Amino acid sequence: MVIEIRSLNISDLEEVMDIEPVAFGSHHWSYQSFVNELNNSLGRYFAACDSKTNQLLGYSGFWLVNNNEEAHVTTLAVHPEHRRQHIGERLLINNIVEARKCGARWLTLEVRMSNETAQKLYYKYGFKSLGVRKHYYQDNDEDALVLWTENIESPDFVKLMHERVVYIKGKGTFTGLETAESFPEIKSNGKTAEAAESSRKSAQQTVSRATFNSADEC
Repeated sequence: MVIEIRSLNISDLEEVMDIEPVAFGSHHWSYQSFVNELNNSLGRYFAACDSKTNQLLGYSGFWLVNNNEEAHVTTLAVHPEHRRQHIGERLLINNIVEARKCGARWLTLEVRMSNETAQKLYYKYGFKSLGVRKHYYQDNDEDALVLWTENIESPDFVKLMHERVVYIKGKGTFTGLETAESFPEIKSNGKTAEAAESSRKSAQQTVSRATFNSADEC
């Protein structure tokens, strides 16, 4: 099976709603929530699908905030029958590449304290825990870890991305990895390191909505 990453469309939402309750239980988005997100100018949403049948295998997305410097991952889910095939990891790579294309310098997300599988995936990509949102998940009052990447323009992060892309190429047939392979360094926008760090700290103060989802088994 060749797995293609493309934009998520309204026509995908019936399949999305087959995955949502399984991935997130009662704490999941509604059909209308996805319609709203696809019409949200801040949002970017993507589908992983079988390139031959167009079956939806998973999806992910993020918001661009703080003058596009921050990409806040809002959801990442994979169909239960297609987990452990690195589809979630491929979607995460796509999020990072697309965020970078938009000028983002950091990625951030919330993940359940109990969701160790998702945490392991994010840690592979340099995410670090910088805090806890108490009672974040409304279905069971569970806390959320707040994870951030380092500056994705940094040489260390670019090196990490290249290593992960080489790894993922050996784990399945995915289209579009050429862009991730080239993952070029973006020229500085003129900010000093101190100003960039100040911007990041300011971004960390942003309170996100309480319905954000995070990856389960990918």
